[in-house]
Amino acid sequence: MEECIFCKIVKGEIPSTKVFDEEKVIAFNDINPKAKVHILVIPKKHIESVKSLEESDRVLVGELFLVAKNIAKEKNLQGYKIIINVGREGGQLVDHLHLHLLSGDVKLGV
Repeated sequence: MEECIFCKIVKGEIPSTKVFDEEKVIAFNDINPKAKVHILVIPKKHIESVKSLEESDRVLVGELFLVAKNIAKEKNLQGYKIIINVGREGGQLVDHLHLHLLSGDVKLGV
C-alpha cells in the first residue's frame, strides 16, 4: 500500500528509531508513546489487521511475538504488555498489523 505510513517506514521513506530490523519484521519506537517503553513491532509485508490474516501468515505472526519477547529481554523489561488493536472500534489507527510492546507506567488508549 503506497499510502500506508508503516510501509513507508519499512521502505525508509519516513525516518524511525529502529529497535530491530530483519528480513520479515521491523520494530521501532512509537512517536506518540503511551508508556516509558512503547515499541511497535510490525511485519514488513503489508497486512491490514488481524482480520486480514491468512493461513500462510501463521509463521510470520509467531515471529512478531518472538521479536517482541526478545526485545523485552534485551531491554531487561521485568513486566510488559503486548497489545494488538483491531479495527477502528478496537483502537487501530494505522491499517497495518502491529504489536504494541509497552512497559513502565502504561497509559492505555493505544
